[in-house]
Formats: sequence, structure tokens, C-alpha cells
Amino acid sequence: MVARSARFDELVLDAADRLEHRLGTSLEHVELAVEDVPPSDPASWEESVPLGRLFPAENRSPARVVVYRRPVESRAEGARDLAELVDKVVTEQVAGLLGIPPEDLED
Repeated sequence: MVARSARFDELVLDAADRLEHRLGTSLEHVELAVEDVPPSDPASWEESVPLGRLFPAENRSPARVVVYRRPVESRAEGARDLAELVDKVVTEQVAGLLGIPPEDLED
């Protein structure tokens, strides 16, 4: 049996693979990360608990997309809903990185 956290990691990687296929280019310059919960100090523009966050590339650090597992899981109503929500969060963050609307990255 696969642990919930490992399955969640797989969903994030699946979402990134789908985006790479859709974009026709690699996201190897983007670090993907999963954290259980966001930091306790939300950004000033965040009114609720974020599901994910984009950290733009800075100096020698690559851009980083972080998906917060517990907030995402708490909003999903089953395995299919969880996969769709993870995909949506990753898509929104990558779209933000590329400066395009998330709809442009949907199938």
C-alpha cells in the first residue's frame, strides 16, 4: 500500500508531466516541492490558507512551485477530486511562472 503522502507526491509529478506534454517543453528548470502545510505567516495578499505557492527564480535558485498537501487534501472529496485539485494548483502556479492564464494550460 502506498502512503498518502507518497501518493500525493505522485499526483504532483503527474500534473507536472501533463504540463510538460502540453507545453512541449521541460519544466526541469522548475523545482517542485510538497510541504504539509504553508508557513504560519501568509503573504499579505492571501486571505485564506493557500493551496500552493510560486517562488520565482532568484540569483542562483531556480523557480520553485510548492503544493501544500493538507490544505489540498482537506478540500478534496475523494481520490478523483484530489487528483483534479492537485492538477489545478500545479497548473495555476506554473501559469503564474510563465505569465499566462491557467486556462491556456488546460487540455
